[in-house]
Amino acid sequence: MLKSGKEYLDSLKDGRVIYIGDETVLDPTTHPAFDRIANTYAALYDQKKAPENIDLMSYEEKGERFSTYFLKPRTQADLEKRTRAHRFITEWSYGLLGRSPDATASNVTGMAMKPTVLEDNDGGFPEHLSVLWEHLRTDDIFLTYAIVPPPAARNPQYYQSKGIESPTLRVTKEDDAGVTINGMKFLATGAAVANEVIVGNILPLAPDQAAESITCIIPFNLPGMSLWARKPIAEDVKYEFEAPLSFRYDESDCMLVFEDVHIPWENVIVHNNAPLSRDVFIKSASHVLSNHQSNCRFHSKMRLVLGMASMITKATGAHDVPAVRETLGRLAAMEAGFGALIDAQIYAHEQLTEEFVLYSRRYMYAGLAWAAEHHSALLDTVRELMGGGVFQFPASINLVRDPTLKTMFDKYWSTVDDASVDRMKLFSLAWDLVGSAHASRLQSYEKFFVGPVFSIRNYSYINAPWDEFDAIVEDLMQQYDVPDFTN
Repeated sequence: MLKSGKEYLDSLKDGRVIYIGDETVLDPTTHPAFDRIANTYAALYDQKKAPENIDLMSYEEKGERFSTYFLKPRTQADLEKRTRAHRFITEWSYGLLGRSPDATASNVTGMAMKPTVLEDNDGGFPEHLSVLWEHLRTDDIFLTYAIVPPPAARNPQYYQSKGIESPTLRVTKEDDAGVTINGMKFLATGAAVANEVIVGNILPLAPDQAAESITCIIPFNLPGMSLWARKPIAEDVKYEFEAPLSFRYDESDCMLVFEDVHIPWENVIVHNNAPLSRDVFIKSASHVLSNHQSNCRFHSKMRLVLGMASMITKATGAHDVPAVRETLGRLAAMEAGFGALIDAQIYAHEQLTEEFVLYSRRYMYAGLAWAAEHHSALLDTVRELMGGGVFQFPASINLVRDPTLKTMFDKYWSTVDDASVDRMKLFSLAWDLVGSAHASRLQSYEKFFVGPVFSIRNYSYINAPWDEFDAIVEDLMQQYDVPDFTN
């Protein structure tokens, strides 16, 4: 069943506990830190369900309709349909929502495509995964994830030597009804306005960390569970005109704290198996499906960046300068190449199982590495093209309320091609893309949301066909021999 925007907003009034400093938030739909992003997602739910979009954004099975991002692809056409749905969402949000509902839904759908990862190992619960996936798609659940331990977890010996408990999330007790967990998990982007969360591990665990291997899908309102939000950005935005990206797309990031939280067995996917807690992401289709969505999102953001670069140079009169046109041409070539990399993931798809197909792992990881390495340079280019233009405008657009000030503003800030208000609108948007607090958060997000660049490159190393590369060289060398010097 496809959820409406109102149904989505109502689902957030579930009694979750969110801390912003010492302030307690119980309803994110009415708090100024979260109400705007909640309404952004509500609008997305309505867009997804609109009659003109329903064939693209959903699929039918046994007389019911489900969101396309829960589709398990059996053919190349299914992969194409998923990609078109991702692109619809990322174009609609300009690539600025890292944890839109299609992102983590793809994680669990990818797990469900290869349940043998759980079936072939102790501590795996494939039957729970199947039921949970069905619940997510039937109820059109907005899922996020928290799959990284706190930094303190990197030095467990310290806590052992001090005789104190590590803050990392772990199972501390189990009974016939489920497990009890304590500790912390990072970093649940969108948690303040999502419905549920998958808690797990994307980083490898040592064999003696079995208690930390717990992987589960749970709602946010369990007793003893709290969400600790970073400093909100949107709360400080007074006029959407001056910071439209912060106003609409500050999706929130939360640390999750668990104090004697009881998890029913039916919500558990992995327990007491350290390697499996990561393998369920990496060895299934989970990591690939979700990060294909990330590639689509980054491409939409690139398109926004290129449009901004073009518009800024037109506003400054530099658009026809040869050096500027060369820069814009270089950006255009980069955007086209990245788009082709996404298409290649479809057309070079692989057979995951006898039943399901999957985007090309190699090309997907290449896209992740490219995005992490080039995002900052793309924004720096826009910043350079913009120069000091953003600092050449008044402090606030509220000056137009004063007729005398507005007359002076129009007189001195207008150009032959652009009115003063239009120019300020463009430069304010550009600053929110490259220089504001929101822009800084997005820059860190692009660099580190999959991990440091060296870890992303390692995925490319693992999935590269080195035997094929070696064979090319060996084949070439076999075509000639060492000269015969005996004669």
